[in-house]
Amino acid sequence: MSEYQYYEFVAIDEPLTPQQMTELRARSSRASITPTSFVNDYQWGNLKGDPADWMRRYFDAHVYVANWCTCLLYLRVPKSAFDAETLRAFKTKTVFSVEQTKTHWLLEWGLDESDNDDRFAEEDGRGWMGRLAPLRDELLRGDMRPLYLGWLAGVSAGEVDEKAIEPQPPPGLSRLTAAQQALAEFLEVDVDLLAAAGLSDRQGSKPDSESNAERDVWIAALPAAEKTAMLKLLLTGNAQQAERKLKLRFLAWQREQQPIEKPGTRRTVAELQKLAASAAEARKRQEAVRRKKAEAERQAKRETYLRTLAADFDRCWQAVDKLAERGIASAYDEVKRALVDLSDAYALCAARADFDQKLVQFMVRHGKRGALVRRLADAGLWKKSSR
Repeated sequence: MSEYQYYEFVAIDEPLTPQQMTELRARSSRASITPTSFVNDYQWGNLKGDPADWMRRYFDAHVYVANWCTCLLYLRVPKSAFDAETLRAFKTKTVFSVEQTKTHWLLEWGLDESDNDDRFAEEDGRGWMGRLAPLRDELLRGDMRPLYLGWLAGVSAGEVDEKAIEPQPPPGLSRLTAAQQALAEFLEVDVDLLAAAGLSDRQGSKPDSESNAERDVWIAALPAAEKTAMLKLLLTGNAQQAERKLKLRFLAWQREQQPIEKPGTRRTVAELQKLAASAAEARKRQEAVRRKKAEAERQAKRETYLRTLAADFDRCWQAVDKLAERGIASAYDEVKRALVDLSDAYALCAARADFDQKLVQFMVRHGKRGALVRRLADAGLWKKSSR
């Protein structure tokens, strides 16, 4: 198999200038370049540039997929979105990393050497940007779940020590957004580990009434000047910035109300893995119940169908006769399927001996059709030596 690499870059905050587009075109004559994007794939050779450098200079999001089971996501966000200490808590050895520039954070999520060969043999990278790009907006609104998913992917990849303690789990891990679900899929986060992480919602969640009362207290204490500043941001089209600032201030205030962390609110990797094992057992039980239910429904539908055949066996045999007389392979395949159904219908509503008697009569007429006989023998309906 020849190599395949897919590169997609998107500019979100500011479009590319004509000069920047010219610079990018000098790196590729074949790429699709617009004021907001650069898209290209390579089956021979590589991108003539450093994706990280392009993120520093031109773009806000980047998706890379290679058919040697590697993929990565870059997002660039303003430095004002996070402080260094917050981001440091989520970093892993390779899966989730952070780079600081003068004006931005470059956040990188990566999957290296996946075991899912079928996935990378089938997908070409297209479509991921549309699913993952909303993560940037979520991060700018103060949603920490994409950061936690990066850390959890590191755990799933085995690069976080079992004794390590998880970062403070953000609320909502049990109800991820569509983009966050896509990120977990992109990074191949273990589904049971993800379910274990989501248990923090039930452990630390507060009743809606308590949460609303807490917010009311904080809003009432917010200085008038800050409320005015936030309203100005809203009126000048900076709603995202206003929301991010308010959420960060509120979260900081919440931490101040509980300066001493409650025991057990953060778990070790070993504890998460133990919870994941329990989640796996529960998932398998649920899957078994679903399979049993689906099989019962399938069987009920089939019995209903077989009873319709039993309502007029003679008509069914006439139809099978006409199919056999066509003398072609596709017709013989239909005959085999029809006779299997008739056999089951007789067993359910009459007697298998009656079917066998009818089948002997059928073979008297069509027993010289070798291709048909082979099919019926393979289905266990007829023995070639039978007369």
